[in-house]
Amino acid sequence: MELQQLRYVLAVAETNSFTRAAERCLVVQSALSHQIARLERELGARLFERTSRRVRLTPAGEVFLPAARQCLDAAERAVAEVAAAVGEVRGRLAVGLIPTVAAVDIPGALRDFRRQYPDVRISLRVGASEDLVERVEQGTIDVAFLGLPTTARPRGVAARELARDRLVAVVPPDHPLAGEAAVTLERLSSEVFVDLPAGTAGREQSDQAFSAAGLGRDVAFEVTTADFIARLVGQGLGVGMLPSAYAPQLTGVITIEVADAPARVEYVIWSRFTRTPAATAFLDVLDITAQNRHDP
Repeated sequence: MELQQLRYVLAVAETNSFTRAAERCLVVQSALSHQIARLERELGARLFERTSRRVRLTPAGEVFLPAARQCLDAAERAVAEVAAAVGEVRGRLAVGLIPTVAAVDIPGALRDFRRQYPDVRISLRVGASEDLVERVEQGTIDVAFLGLPTTARPRGVAARELARDRLVAVVPPDHPLAGEAAVTLERLSSEVFVDLPAGTAGREQSDQAFSAAGLGRDVAFEVTTADFIARLVGQGLGVGMLPSAYAPQLTGVITIEVADAPARVEYVIWSRFTRTPAATAFLDVLDITAQNRHDP
């Protein structure tokens, strides 16, 4: 079994196409197909079901894929560790972030990192805080930026608190509250809300605040990204609550201070066990040194 064969399997699984996988791997399709067929003979099982319309993993392929990914990750880490031992930082850096991260200028940090370590390939993954924690634990993301309620902390990962913030109300320009300097949760509780899905860390920040105040509210629209909250609010479909540090980049809506606003904490997290040279270098660019790193 060769590493190149594993790369071909991953490419087909991710693209659902032998043609697109060959283009990604910069090989002719016949060569890629030959290597996968050879691997299937070695394994004694077909990894893909092929039809004229689609390609999908077989049950054997579903079982094989995670192990193949782990083998490739281990090989890439080994190469990166050897390079680091001779003073070079190479390999890959996977960064996860919530859409509303504001404590760190992510594009600026990546610019500075890229200038220092041009041989590192970087990927960005946007998602919910709870999903990012899980992916850092699993090792599919190296470093992630989260936003959590003040009652929660990242578990199972190393973390550093970056900043604390409060939420503000977001309303349409023609809303009766648009001219107010500040409002209360009680006043907002009579409004229709646009918010993130129930159970997510972003939603919990508001839900906990209303619950602690003994208030209910009507969340009529659930969306997965903060920018869509603002877009629906701008159309007059409801009001929202978003971090004050993120709010200045919004357009088409009015933001209002909330006197008893929910609070949140932004964190940067990384693996407690398998930090790659690239991840260590990125944390250094963020000025997160050994003295102020801690495991919750």
